[in-house]
Amino acid sequence: MVDGALRAIADDPSLQLTLVGPADAADAVLAAVHPAQRHRLTSVLGGTAADAVAAGRADALVSAGDTAVTVLSAARALGRWPGIRRPPLAAVLPTAAGRLVLLDVGSTVDPDAETLATHARLGAAYAAAVLGLDQPRVGLLTIGTERGKGDRLRKAAARLLEDLPLNYAGLVEGGDVVLGRAADVVVTDGFTGNVLLKALEAANNPKKADETPAAVLLGVPGIVVVCHGAATSGDLASGIAFAADLHRRHRIDVVQRGIA
Repeated sequence: MVDGALRAIADDPSLQLTLVGPADAADAVLAAVHPAQRHRLTSVLGGTAADAVAAGRADALVSAGDTAVTVLSAARALGRWPGIRRPPLAAVLPTAAGRLVLLDVGSTVDPDAETLATHARLGAAYAAAVLGLDQPRVGLLTIGTERGKGDRLRKAAARLLEDLPLNYAGLVEGGDVVLGRAADVVVTDGFTGNVLLKALEAANNPKKADETPAAVLLGVPGIVVVCHGAATSGDLASGIAFAADLHRRHRIDVVQRGIA
């Protein structure tokens, strides 16, 4: 965490960081920064990072801590967009054909069909905002591409997706996530999505310079970026830069307008 914060500060001259957590970690960052740059760092010992965003003291939250705690803290402090019960984590993945949005990758491990349908809408709006696609193709991850494949959850979700005003591409398999030719957005439950994400990250190591090993929480009125617990200092710096870019380009506002 300390090295990641230092890298982020060094890479972005206009970045300002508020450090929320143990005093010794914050002190280590402050001590390692050049005195001329210390005005760009502050530390908070009482409260949470989500509280700082909710109060307007920060523009984004980045965490590599427990995903469930981060998501719950963000939802409680920031609230949710209208119609969103369970905000998903979305990740942009490299594919053979370009890039693809995968969600959920760890927030909602036991969704119902209606939740998956809502996540599909969020994923399509996010793909339009970050990938520049007018009509992103949305696929549902399951065990086969034939109609009716999958468990009861997938079968019920497929029926709902067929009726939504989306560019629904139908059912997709794990290999389609790697190839990226069948869909631009792939929807699944957070358990399956997290397992798939970590497998793909391990297979794609080392990562390319423009790949961000972080996910964004969609459906809350604020920017929340989650890095996993095995993140390196470079991964954390990349996650911080990703959060700053989301803020500067107003990406989350665009997503919210897209599903309004």
